[in-house]
Amino acid sequence: MSTDSTTQQTDSIAQLQSAVRTFAEARDWQPFHTPKNLAMALAVEAAELMEHFQWATAEQSEQPDAAKRAEIGAEMSDVLIYLIRMADVMGIDLLVAAQHKLLHNARKYPVEQARGNAKKYTQLQPDEPA
Repeated sequence: MSTDSTTQQTDSIAQLQSAVRTFAEARDWQPFHTPKNLAMALAVEAAELMEHFQWATAEQSEQPDAAKRAEIGAEMSDVLIYLIRMADVMGIDLLVAAQHKLLHNARKYPVEQARGNAKKYTQLQPDEPA
């Protein structure tokens, strides 16, 4: 019985990235896993995830039944796997990139201006001086 990356326990992004890489390499998919193709596949999977919420009310989207929740989880996994694979192919450390993005967003969305609203950062007004 062969061991496949799909049976490996993954407890970190690095382990998941390794498992996804092993999975792709075993199938010789590297020629197809270009950044362009992976970005397109990621967008397709994100659209498939969105389909589960199309026409649903806010309340329905917050409380899917067990079967729908499982389907949503499968689509979320597809999105994650393609994102992980794309980061691997491009040599991007997703944890570092996400930490940088959170710092950037903290500057764009200061708590005192952004709390409790959904305005884009370009619509936020700095506090008036006292």
